[in-house]
Amino acid sequence: MISGYKIKDSVKQLLSTRMSTSKELFYATNFLKYTIPQFLYKSRLSKLLDEKNIKNLDYVKYRVDYCNKLDAPFKLNNATSIKNFKFRHAFSTYFFDTYELTKYFNKNYVFNYEFGDVVTIPEEPSFVKSRPIHGDNKNSILLKLNKIRHYGFVKDKIDFSDKKNIVLWRGNVTDNKVKRIAFFKAHFDNELCDIGVTSRKFREKKWFKEKMTLGEQLKYKFILSLEGHDVATNLKWVMSSNSIAVMPTPEYETWFMEGTLIPDYHYIHIKKDYSDLDEKLNFYLNNPEKAAEIIKNANAYVDNFKDKKQERLISLLILKKYFDLNK
Repeated sequence: MISGYKIKDSVKQLLSTRMSTSKELFYATNFLKYTIPQFLYKSRLSKLLDEKNIKNLDYVKYRVDYCNKLDAPFKLNNATSIKNFKFRHAFSTYFFDTYELTKYFNKNYVFNYEFGDVVTIPEEPSFVKSRPIHGDNKNSILLKLNKIRHYGFVKDKIDFSDKKNIVLWRGNVTDNKVKRIAFFKAHFDNELCDIGVTSRKFREKKWFKEKMTLGEQLKYKFILSLEGHDVATNLKWVMSSNSIAVMPTPEYETWFMEGTLIPDYHYIHIKKDYSDLDEKLNFYLNNPEKAAEIIKNANAYVDNFKDKKQERLISLLILKKYFDLNK
């Protein structure tokens, strides 16, 4: 365990300089929270979870049961107790996002977790950031993990009509990101596309293009959201904008519940082989009222994830359900 002195020294060093990134602020805030005794949080849990104080109770329960599909008691063979769940540098953002929830519960409770881009189902019920949408995924309990990267929404002041009539994408492509490679092979030279790999190390040098700021990307009507290792990281902020996400049916999901998104309602749906891209883009270019409906629906969907108190409540109820069934 990191000593209190080391934590305080690290926080002082961060706070003595101007925060250059939101991630630095994230670490400073969470290191401070890490020093607060757990009993102060545990004493608040009953009040936080009192149904009399919960607004939108049916919706909250729906979210809880979607992210935690367990419906029968279980026992873990290999698990970590809350009291032994300590800070480690590896996956530190995942640690803090999990710790800020577990600290509300009995320190002797045990749980399993898998951090990172998880694309398989754990053998035992475990907290994860991502899971396959299809199949029996009960053992994958979704939490809002690595949220500093995945849950930054935008305030887009550019009207859809004023944006460029092109689908945009910038990001990382590696040999194991086969969906992205397939799209580049099919559409890199397409006049309706402005797509580029932002790393010079990738073998297809002709695909390289410079990185773009978020503001620059928001100048385009359509933004491609293609899964990499697991989900498409940009999907959340795209759906909060006045641009439209373009993608095939997702195969993985996170706390954002990508499995509940409706094709051509929350995003522009394209075939798995991307063969209908031109047809779909031209349809919405010629029918801007239909595009406006998708933007409205996507924005409304995102709004459900902006209430911080409700997000914490749902998270705590997911953990409570897990611990209540863990016999």
